[in-house]
Order: sequence, then C-alpha cells, then structure tokens
Amino acid sequence: MDLNRRQMILAGGVFAATSMLAGGMRTERAGTGSVAPRSAPVPAKVAAAPAIQPAMPAALLAAAKGALDRQGPAILRDRIAVVDFAVASAEPRLHLVDLLSGKVRSLLVTHGSGSDPDHSGWTKRFSNMPGSNASSEGAYATQNYYSGKHGRSQRLAGLDASNSNALERAIVIHGAWYAEPGVVDATGKLGRSQGCFAVGDTLIDDLFDHLGSSRLLYAAKLAA
Repeated sequence: MDLNRRQMILAGGVFAATSMLAGGMRTERAGTGSVAPRSAPVPAKVAAAPAIQPAMPAALLAAAKGALDRQGPAILRDRIAVVDFAVASAEPRLHLVDLLSGKVRSLLVTHGSGSDPDHSGWTKRFSNMPGSNASSEGAYATQNYYSGKHGRSQRLAGLDASNSNALERAIVIHGAWYAEPGVVDATGKLGRSQGCFAVGDTLIDDLFDHLGSSRLLYAAKLAA
C-alpha cells in the first residue's frame, strides 16, 4: 500500500472515531442525569405591602369637628388633633388632621395608667379627678409651651365637663421614651402616662409643629 493511500485510510478512521465520539456526547447531553438541567429563572422579589394603619372613624372626626364648631374665635380652625381611645396603644391612634388639605398623619400616643390598671394596652375607663392618673375624654385647647421634667411640653386646657380639671391635674402633651415605636416592638404596647398625651421623644416635635397654641385636641372612645 503506498503512502498516500495509507494516509487516506488513517484519516478516514480518525474522522469516524471523532464522529462516533461527537454523537455519543450529543446523546449523553440529551439524556437525563449526566448534565445538570438549566435552572429555572428566579422570580423577581415582590416588595412587601406597606403596613396599614387603622383609619380614623368618620364618626370620631365628625365629633371632633363638632367640638371645634362649638368653640369661639380664640381657637384656630386650620388644624386639629384627634385621639381615638377605642384603639390599643400599639396602634397609631393620634391623628394629625389638616382641615384645609384633608391630609392626615397618625402617631402613637399613650393613655393614663388609671385608665388601664392591668396594663393591657387598652383604654378601659376615664376620670377627671385629680390623682386618678387616668385619661380624660373631651376637647382640649392647646396653650403655651414650657420646659419640665419631660423636656419641652405643652399645657392643655379642658373645654368640657369631662376634662375640666386638665390644668389642675397638669395634663399636658410631652415626649417620653416609653411612647417610642420600639417599645411596641418589644412589648406589644406603649408604656402608660399619668393621664398626659405622651408621644415618642423622636416624634414630639412633629406634634408640636402641627398643633402650636390655640388649636383643638379632641380625645374620645366612641362605642362601636
């Protein structure tokens, strides 16, 4: 056999072997278990829905507006604050209402220990009596700011028979560490005041900026 013919035979054998090997690789890839299947696409992460805070009942807002209508011109009528004592202290139940724009922002706020002696987180009863350490229902007029044991605070004058002793009882608005949102995260409720409207130290300026003096704060627990 001459050299050229031998080279052609060898080249043919190499080509056949290569073809068989390539065919086997294609068959293997088509089978199961030999090659990891292509992973399924990872679904896009769905953003968590924002927490829904309780809405202020329409009847409560109507009662607050009615209380505002009963006041004379000394009370400003652009903004009010409304406290829903039917809601637990773990929920944002102090509603800052802009009556001109209709916007509402809600904050956590405490109730008095005399209103919740078992520290359940719910306001169970009210009192206007000095020494009761309880919250009082009714309309309040915001007055001057002062610096006290809780830092910057604001006096409140009770406008109804149910809260007429507010000044005598020193029922005020002030900041407090036990009214911070982190307290709810840790215990499931806020701490209790001595009847004052306490808001977290980090949020109290927001309340002061909204109210100022000569505006109405209305607090009530309406029947369901």
